[in-house]
Amino acid sequence: MPVTRSTGLLALGGIALAALLTVIGHLEVNDDLNPWALTISDFAVSDRGGAIDIAMVVLALATVALLYGLRRPGPPRPRSGRTAELLLGAWAGGLLLAAVVPTNEPGTAMTTAAYLHRYASVIAFLALPAAGWLLARRPDLTPAARTLRALVLLSLALAAAMIWSAYPGDRMLIGLAERLLILTEVAVLATIAMIQTRGVRGITPARGA
Repeated sequence: MPVTRSTGLLALGGIALAALLTVIGHLEVNDDLNPWALTISDFAVSDRGGAIDIAMVVLALATVALLYGLRRPGPPRPRSGRTAELLLGAWAGGLLLAAVVPTNEPGTAMTTAAYLHRYASVIAFLALPAAGWLLARRPDLTPAARTLRALVLLSLALAAAMIWSAYPGDRMLIGLAERLLILTEVAVLATIAMIQTRGVRGITPARGA
């Protein structure tokens, strides 16, 4: 089985498992928690080391599988390709850090750990759309280029909605905005993984990329 096909299948399996664990994590928490008003991190902190924390680790590992496929042997990658890989690494690292370092309990004062968790999440949320936009330039991802760009633009709009909710919007529907944002960004990963399952063997860098 070609490297890219196996890494794509591993990534898709990891994405599916992370989604399942996230759903389980929402079902296991206190019924008083409102998913539209509270973020996924607020749910995770109520069950430290539970299904949602594991889901973030699994999703980070799925991203590592994608990276392995993107870095397979072939012609030298253009600078934009290397930057995209670094951004995917930042997404995976941000997820891992957010899983290990919890936020504060809802309604309590922010701690140093909570701020670290917040900024790790922000880096992850911003790094993935930027990576997706750059990866859309790759010749081996050309079949999905339009889809990737559309998902990136949608994720940026949702990120703006979440920022508005977090500050002037008094956290109105911040949980809904975040979940839609995560769903869109995970769709970027799934799109790349689907292309990898086709087992493309080589990369021919685009001129001027």
